[in-house]
Amino acid sequence: MLVVEGLVKRFGGFTAVNNVSFRVDQGEILGLIGPNGSGKSTIFNLLSGTLVPSAGSIKFGGTELAGMPPHRIINGGIGRTFQIPRPFRRLSLFENVALAGYYGQGRHSRAKADEAAERALEMVGLPTDRKVSVDGLGAAGLKKLELAKALATGPKLLLADESLGGLDEAEMDQAAEMLRKIRAELGITIIWVEHIMGVLMRVVDRVMVLDHGEKIAEGLPAIVSSDPRVVEVYLGTEADATQAAAAEARR
Repeated sequence: MLVVEGLVKRFGGFTAVNNVSFRVDQGEILGLIGPNGSGKSTIFNLLSGTLVPSAGSIKFGGTELAGMPPHRIINGGIGRTFQIPRPFRRLSLFENVALAGYYGQGRHSRAKADEAAERALEMVGLPTDRKVSVDGLGAAGLKKLELAKALATGPKLLLADESLGGLDEAEMDQAAEMLRKIRAELGITIIWVEHIMGVLMRVVDRVMVLDHGEKIAEGLPAIVSSDPRVVEVYLGTEADATQAAAAEARR
């Protein structure tokens, strides 16, 4: 479904992503992990068209995406969430999601956008009442809103960016189960960037690890989380979390 080859992104003299190659098969959940500054968000921005690669190829369903504007990438079937939700406060909950649906998959009609919004809100468990405000949403509600907006665009591939950030343990489990449900019921392929490794390792099919913009490991969760290179990257408490994730993945 997605084939990335030799991806590079430079900002002046700084190389944020350096010769990264990977592929994602249809129906797969790929975990993308690494410490802060490793290049995860840059890769998401390259895949979604927010940034243009300095070099390399991004092919989605055989179509080259490098240099394609974001609205065409959305229309082509790639949706994404963002780490920090920023809903339009003057719009209702429903209107926020319908607006995303309006620009997704060529649905340029209000009726189709509304239908997409209603389905997406039902999928994530948020109210479909068109007058409900976004102001009462807590951290979990805002994360669900991000998912609903992405789903309303009708994606074949979902880029989920830190869907667990700011959630408590029970909410994390619910969010992880939501990603499983999206894959199982909608057949959507997922790339999931996350720092909470213990939860991620229970959900994903494969893991790719970045460090300083380069891929250092890729494979099954139990194998990757036991890789000495990966443990070395996650120093201190993060190393402990990596080893705990490995134990969880082996169960």
